[in-house]
Amino acid sequence: MDSGSRTRYSRTPSTGSVGPTGLSPLRSLGRSRTVERELVHRTSVAEVLLTDVLPHGALSYSAAAAWPRSHPTFPRGRDDRHSPWMIVETLRQLGIYIPLRHLGVPSTARFLIDDLSYALDVDAEPTAPHGASEVTCLAQVDGLRTDRDGGALTGLRMRVDFLAGRRPFARAAGGARFLDAERYARLRTGAGAAVPSGSGPRPEPALLGLASEADAVVALAGEELLVCPADPRHPFLFDHGTDHVPGAALLEAARQAIALRSGGRLVRPVACRMSALRFTEHAPPAVIHCSPRGRTGTFLFRQGGTTTAEGVFRYP
Repeated sequence: MDSGSRTRYSRTPSTGSVGPTGLSPLRSLGRSRTVERELVHRTSVAEVLLTDVLPHGALSYSAAAAWPRSHPTFPRGRDDRHSPWMIVETLRQLGIYIPLRHLGVPSTARFLIDDLSYALDVDAEPTAPHGASEVTCLAQVDGLRTDRDGGALTGLRMRVDFLAGRRPFARAAGGARFLDAERYARLRTGAGAAVPSGSGPRPEPALLGLASEADAVVALAGEELLVCPADPRHPFLFDHGTDHVPGAALLEAARQAIALRSGGRLVRPVACRMSALRFTEHAPPAVIHCSPRGRTGTFLFRQGGTTTAEGVFRYP
């Protein structure tokens, strides 16, 4: 999670090796209760996936996560596979928890994700058992950035390997930066905090790979697709108020757009890269441009004549 990453992606993300990073044997991790919701920036405890995080050497950490069988936002697939967004959300929570708890970032800091990626091994991924899948995460932090005085951490990168038991099944990475409240306020002067009410005609949920229209985040405007959430208080995408469209909402909007444009052929991405080039505002609604080809789908978001985010999905 790194403040300096503004690179346009020209290659399809690999779904190759997702083996562990070679950390030493794991210490005991607690799995009986979640971490504090405030340390992963969640309002609802039901959306907290992490149960424990332990330092594991220099800038290395082991973590436990519980992926519920009946997660309120991410329904399991027909064959009991978890949504790939569980990987992204676990990465996001680790990218907040570790800096707050272990790296001295103050609780008043604002966290901005600049880029993220993941690759999932479909032959090794766990299926949802009774209750929840117990997932172990091995996190490595690097690319630390500090302010001019060298005292405050302002950005980092993180790489996470995901294991079910001792078997690796996914890898994710990303870059983030941290702004103090004053700097963020200057940056966001005049930004609107309210999520507009959903409106406009919507495709049938099945065409978006959804069971319910309440989870739709796209709407039709002639030939264009817009970012337009049906539920502005969606329990995952808008768990708390934001003054811009969160990265998770952009990912899901891109996924829905590609599902629609591919005629339902491309629904569950097993690898992803996305770069946030600037803030995507709530209004006017961003336009989604996407191009499904073969087993990949590229996407970008345009707002006010400017690209705000872009990326690529890969499908099995």
